[in-house]
Amino acid sequence: MKRRDFILSAGTSFLTVAVSSVLAETKPKPTNPTSPQKPDNSLLVQWLGHSCFLFTGGGQRVLVNPFRAIGCTAGFPLPKVEADIVLISSQLWDEGAAEGLPGNPKILFEPGAYDLGKLKFQGISIAHDRVGGKRFGMNVAWRWAQAGISIVHLGGAAAPIELEQRILLGSPDLAFIPVGGGPKNYNPQEAKQALEVLQPRIAVPTQYFTSAADKKACELVSVDEFLKLVKDKNIRLIEDNKLRIRAADLPKKGTLIRVFDYRNLLEKS
Repeated sequence: MKRRDFILSAGTSFLTVAVSSVLAETKPKPTNPTSPQKPDNSLLVQWLGHSCFLFTGGGQRVLVNPFRAIGCTAGFPLPKVEADIVLISSQLWDEGAAEGLPGNPKILFEPGAYDLGKLKFQGISIAHDRVGGKRFGMNVAWRWAQAGISIVHLGGAAAPIELEQRILLGSPDLAFIPVGGGPKNYNPQEAKQALEVLQPRIAVPTQYFTSAADKKACELVSVDEFLKLVKDKNIRLIEDNKLRIRAADLPKKGTLIRVFDYRNLLEKS
């Protein structure tokens, strides 16, 4: 990997299918070559496994939490994708393995405010365990806006969101919340509480048990355990690991729960 610019600073059986959806087709529509094309103001969200996502929009690519293939991520292909910016929530191998990435991305891994020109990021410190970070250290939750959509990725948060953290996290359009439990992440009930605090327009559960996990080395539970607690929400399984979102299509009220399908990821591995 080339020299990197490190920036330092201070299956789902329970799913119900809803009729309404903010899912837009990722297949491009045919255009008239004689007419000018309108700029694509959408955000493409691609799940790469566990808590790793690639966000493409506004002329920027943001990769969050690349991992090594170990434990709960053992069966996922490594997320070796090009990005302009990489966000890391901790130094743990399942969410902080930035080595070997292609290109020369900027890598953010500490809490603080970052102005990178086209994008501005806020890293918020939240304990990675239930004992104030004494066991697994501190996790960095990330907030930024891209393609007109405000995003919060909680990483591997395990502690309740306090008032100061709540202010920094804001009211996101799109929130990624760990739900699988274990000693390092929210369990389903804690994830529901975080959902109620943030009240995002769209919530995506992360860090739960999948068939890609090494059963002997993964303490997480299925996403179904979380979905049972939020069955009053609009829940939908996205039959792909990609979702395209436009700010104009966001719901005016309430929260949509969107769960990605990881099976095509395993087929590629």
